[in-house]
Amino acid sequence: MRAEVAVRESAELGEGPTWDPAAERLIWVDILGSRVHTYEPGSGRRTVLATEQHVGAAKPRADGGLVVNLRDGVGGYSAEGAFSWLHREPVPGRRGNDAAVAPDGALWAGTMAYDETPGGGNLIRLAPDGTATEILDDVTVSNGTGWSPDGTLMYYVDTATGRIDVFDVDGEHVANRRELASVEKGAGVPDGLTVDADGCVWVALWDGGALRRYTPSGALDRVFPLPVTRPTSCAFGGPDLRDLYISTARVGLDHPTPLAGSLLVLPEVGQGLPTPAFG
Repeated sequence: MRAEVAVRESAELGEGPTWDPAAERLIWVDILGSRVHTYEPGSGRRTVLATEQHVGAAKPRADGGLVVNLRDGVGGYSAEGAFSWLHREPVPGRRGNDAAVAPDGALWAGTMAYDETPGGGNLIRLAPDGTATEILDDVTVSNGTGWSPDGTLMYYVDTATGRIDVFDVDGEHVANRRELASVEKGAGVPDGLTVDADGCVWVALWDGGALRRYTPSGALDRVFPLPVTRPTSCAFGGPDLRDLYISTARVGLDHPTPLAGSLLVLPEVGQGLPTPAFG
């Protein structure tokens, strides 16, 4: 199966596709372009929201707005477009990166140093009431985060480790971190991920030009080559959650492929899980 073009774009660092079921649209960001993009597959309608800071992730809110992981912390846009800070914690040289909403409606938001200093980032849990709890404090490039269908396991990527890790999770408490799978040298490094209805983990390989699916036991069972060098993340979308959308990047490439920075899609490739909203 070949990936198709959902939205032809030239994002510097496209990231974090997320299906918004209430609006029947796909949300993703261009981190370094400070843009939040939306795309409605049914109508083809697109929107672009400019943010005042680099934006690592954007997710739907239960009230119809957006929650965004910015350079200096986590903010929110109301359904009418008004912005306010939900958790502000500026650290010089650090920015927000990938984020995900847990089954209980909390946002798990990661950070990283711009220069990728080892241990320069962290992972926090932001509850709907605004309470922030630091989960991990020694992270280099916080990336993919997802949960098993029953909500008892959390999958996580710190890209610098070259691994997908798994934790036992109960609300804000994580324990028993262990390796689910590692990516061999020369195949790229793991970036963003999503979990399907079978409990399998799909991960984008930065500098690997491919998506992989790992079973809950960590076995590699599917590989999809892509027409880009730097896929960044993936998410199931569409009314039945069977289409897998893939964000991509062109940053740092002297000769990016024509589709680098576009939003791609693998139609009817699996079955996704419903996307929780923040709140």
